[in-house]
Amino acid sequence: MVGLGYSIFDTTIGRCGIIWSSTGVVAVQLPEAREIDTRRRIFQVHPEAREQRPSANAAFAIEGIVGLLQGSDPDFSDVSLDASAVPGFNRRVYEAACAIPRGETRTYHEIAKALGASGATHSVAQAIAKNPYMLIVPCHRVLEAGNYTDRLSPYGGVLSKRRLLSLEGAHPIASKSLFDVLLPVAPPRAPT
Repeated sequence: MVGLGYSIFDTTIGRCGIIWSSTGVVAVQLPEAREIDTRRRIFQVHPEAREQRPSANAAFAIEGIVGLLQGSDPDFSDVSLDASAVPGFNRRVYEAACAIPRGETRTYHEIAKALGASGATHSVAQAIAKNPYMLIVPCHRVLEAGNYTDRLSPYGGVLSKRRLLSLEGAHPIASKSLFDVLLPVAPPRAPT
């Protein structure tokens, strides 16, 4: 195979996409609201990709993704990833994310500390936000402080971290309320 291939496949949450090279999976695209939007997102990021029958490696990844979204616990350790365009620090973050057991979460800070870079919380958050290997690398298990769920990477489509974690049996806090944001920084009230 020369260049990149992609394929669109059915899951319980809609039509996902997978992009691969001769080296391995380059990216996974979760479904957008419409299939045309999923395809558009693939072309925005990988305009050179051509639709093809999945390689054996991509087919194995698709099988695991379909199973995961049906509630099973697939093993993605044999899926080859093409990390040629992924910075080294991000690769380390993705390896740490893969070590998080199903149904558990870690914070950006906990991942940074585990990597020996406790001051790199923001860099971990950026790496997670850029994860091209949705579901294969479970970035949805890495949350901001307080275990608040937030949006997924650019490949995330309409699926949220909260929904993925609920499939795995984890129950983080859904999102910050106005009080969560303002009360910690509000000045104390004067005694009356």
